[in-house]
Amino acid sequence: MTPRTSAQGRSTRTASATTSVEDYAKTIYGLAEWDDAAVTASALARTLGVSNPSVTLMVRKMADLGLVDHQPYAPIRLTEQGRQLALAMVRRHRLIETWLVRELGYGWDEVHEEAERLEHAVSENFVDRLDSRLGHPRVDPHGDPIPGPDLSMDYPDTELLCRVPAASAVRLEQVDDGVPDALRILAEQDMEIGAQVQVTASDSGDVVVARTGAGEGIRLAHELAHAMRVSVVTTSRPSSSTPLSEDATG
Repeated sequence: MTPRTSAQGRSTRTASATTSVEDYAKTIYGLAEWDDAAVTASALARTLGVSNPSVTLMVRKMADLGLVDHQPYAPIRLTEQGRQLALAMVRRHRLIETWLVRELGYGWDEVHEEAERLEHAVSENFVDRLDSRLGHPRVDPHGDPIPGPDLSMDYPDTELLCRVPAASAVRLEQVDDGVPDALRILAEQDMEIGAQVQVTASDSGDVVVARTGAGEGIRLAHELAHAMRVSVVTTSRPSSSTPLSEDATG
């Protein structure tokens, strides 16, 4: 696919692309972003906090606008035009989140709702200037890639933390901002995106991680470890099975 320029990206934001349409496009993209999961109407309704009939009506509208390809009982997929609209909104959202954290002192667990409100109000010129002001960041505070002016972006090779075996050294790449407890625990432990830790135990999805040379590990329940993506730096075969430590905290 030939990347669009920022001007071409702006062309996707027509009068027909209402705030609701933009939110739906961005959400559809986000639900399939990391693992290309099938996006269902029920998943979309649950994420947006709306009813299934409301989703059905909006998806029909988006299909009429050429933004989604959807057949009854089949997954909802963005068309190329819909994907460009979604990426334009993702760029706005993640740049605003980065600005709120870096320059306005917000915590990374506070920025999502603020960015949701602001992303529809700012101009494309504002977004481009914000990108320049921030030094063209590649990821937002949660580790999600930020599309460039041409709406292209790169994803690291990651795995869900809950699936990483014990005795692996990993780098924290991304945290799902829809799981506030994961953000809170990492903030309490002063673990930011890019932090390198050792997986000292892993059992049935629960994980214990520790910084190199640190004492006790941080115990993460499965739902929290499932909200974190890491890249594996090294993996060593443990000499024996490594149960979860009873002394681990988190």
